[in-house]
Order: sequence, then structure tokens, then C-alpha cells
Amino acid sequence: MQTTAALTKLTGKPVTKPMSLNRQRLILTFHNPMAVAGMIVILIWIILAFIGPFLRTYSFMEFAGGPWTSPSAKHWLGTDGNGRDIFVRLTMGARLALVVPTTAIIIAVLFGSTAGLATGYFGGIVDDVVMRVMDIMMAFPMLMLYMLIIYAIGPSVLNVIIAIAIGSTPGIARLVRSLTIDLKTREFVAAAQLRGESGWYIMMREILPNISGPLLVDACVRMSYALFATGALGFLGLGVPPPFPDWGQMINDGRAVVMMTPWAPLWPMFALISVVIALNMIADGMRQAGWVD
Repeated sequence: MQTTAALTKLTGKPVTKPMSLNRQRLILTFHNPMAVAGMIVILIWIILAFIGPFLRTYSFMEFAGGPWTSPSAKHWLGTDGNGRDIFVRLTMGARLALVVPTTAIIIAVLFGSTAGLATGYFGGIVDDVVMRVMDIMMAFPMLMLYMLIIYAIGPSVLNVIIAIAIGSTPGIARLVRSLTIDLKTREFVAAAQLRGESGWYIMMREILPNISGPLLVDACVRMSYALFATGALGFLGLGVPPPFPDWGQMINDGRAVVMMTPWAPLWPMFALISVVIALNMIADGMRQAGWVD
């Protein structure tokens, strides 16, 4: 009802045509200035990730000039300590920064949602065992858990995705479990049970669609955490191995010469911060649009 009222206020006329709740939320999201601003920032980085490296004639591994040169017409953002063009490496690194958190959170949502639905709906021994495992995982500081996993399986793009997915799963499972426990006592679930529907049918067709809003908002926020974790692992030397550009590693490289060339760590720092803020702006806009009741 609140979403319908907000849509009526936005359009200036009552909603008369049948419209799903999620469609109403989507319309409100795309009319929310904060969410739209965040989407524009993400879209810019997506475009730069795909076409940015082709705007220059250098590859991200090519020694294109002297070490730590200032921004110029030849090198728009300057060069790093190995004479490689920072603009090319920054835009190539955007591919990693966009793909790794997105993939990791999608995997975490799939596993976390399944675990949360099962434990919240069935309860009993399944709930006790799975949630105790999740509690143990959540007892570790998140970055430390990522580091332990990377130390165990080695640094690579795939392993960073695995580490972040494993670390993000318990929080998602906890959220879905609490929402499921609340919804399984509602009338529409009782009606499905009276019809003789199976437990998995009720979870997937009755409960999951009704928790999709909070789950999407939570996933958006967790994606910003995952991006920050990707940069932190790269900064600590546990991210993607060289020579592929990683924003965290680029910040660490520039940190050593920050007094001499302050712009060197500034560009990847700006890139990382802009995407993290944009993701949080989208999440806040979705909250205001009624995705979280």
C-alpha cells in the first residue's frame, strides 16, 4: 500500500491498472535521484571497462614511457613505476572490479538463500547444524576470513571470488532465515499447505518472491563490501597476481611514492571509492522505493 501511494504521488494519478508490487518498486527506483545517480556512475565504469583500453594504443602490460611520469596528452593519468599507462590499467582493472564482486555475491545469494530458506522453513536439526556452521564462519573478522581462504588455496581471480562468496554466504543465510521464519506463519503459506503443496514449492513460489526486495537491497550493499574486500586483498598482495591490473595493488604501488607523485594512488582510490559509493546510493534508493518494508 505504501508503494502504491508513493507511485500515485509520483505520477499524480491513482494506479488503476493491475501492476505487480515489484514493477511499482522498479518504477519508483528509476525515479529516485539517488538511485539514478548511482546507476549512472556504475554505467560509466562499465563503459570504461569495455572501451577504455581501446582508447589508447598501449596495452596494460606495455612499457609506454618513463616511470611515474605526470599526467599529459600522451599519458592521460600518467605512468606507473614500470612506465605502464595508468589510464589503460585503471580501465582494465575496472573489469576485475565489476566482475569479481558481482560473481561472488551471485554465488553467495544462491547458496545463502537456499540455506536460509531450508533452515527457516524446516527448522529442527537442519536449522541447528547449518546455523552453527554459519555462526562459526561469522565469528571471524571478514577480511581475516578472506585472507585465510586465499592463503589456503592461493591468489587468483577464481579464488578471490570463492573467498568472497564463502565469506558473504552466512550473512545472507541469516537474513533469509529470519524473513522465512516470519513469512511461514502467514495466511498465504497456510493456504498453500492446505492445498498439499510441497515444502520446496512453498519456499520457492510463495516465500522467496516475498523476500526478494530485502534480498536485492542486501545483495547490493554486500556487493560494495565485496568490492572493498577485493581492493583490500589486492593492496595486501593477496588479490589477482600481476601483471593483470588490480585497483588495490595499484594503490599499494602508488603509496610508496605518494610524496613524489600523489596522483599515482589517487586515481585507483577515486575509482574504488566512486563505485562503492554508487552501489550504496543504489541500495539507499531501493530502500526509499519500498523494496524493504
